[in-house]
Amino acid sequence: MEILDVVDELGVPTGERVERDMAHEKGIRHRTSHVWIVRYKEKRLQVLLQKRSAEKDSYPGCFDISSAGHIPAGVDFVSSALRELEEELGVKVGVQQLICCGQRKFTFEKEFHGKHFHDNQVSNVYILWLDREERDFCLQKEEISDVRWFDFEECEQNVRENRIPHCIYMEELLMVKETALENGAS
Repeated sequence: MEILDVVDELGVPTGERVERDMAHEKGIRHRTSHVWIVRYKEKRLQVLLQKRSAEKDSYPGCFDISSAGHIPAGVDFVSSALRELEEELGVKVGVQQLICCGQRKFTFEKEFHGKHFHDNQVSNVYILWLDREERDFCLQKEEISDVRWFDFEECEQNVRENRIPHCIYMEELLMVKETALENGAS
């Protein structure tokens, strides 16, 4: 059972806590960390997407952020981002390697596995420069079935035109692109 901090619109804990399932059932605002892994390959900006496992409680089998996760009660955005990277992908990096893109707030409601799901998140978004081949990631199979590098332009087009099953918000993808282009070296 995961316990999450209830947060205000800026992602600051209110002092209340809630079980993850209840947060999604009732649409209670909570925090997540999102890390997008990027690299240059043959002078083209690429982004690593994970494919969510078929058992995930939301968007099973869809392409998603490289690494993302709910933030347990009492934990901060960056610590959670680093923990998720290691758990989901076997990537161990330092705090200084994460580049903050900004914060996003969003809410949505949908049904998955015959159950109502109402998400209400405040997410800090980061990029991580990492040139590693797909086969060299150590995937947490309960969470991720596969990872795949996409040329960034191809990823944008796939998301915009729904060419692949995904749960990626274009607004966030564009935040990532802007930060990568400002902070990258080819």
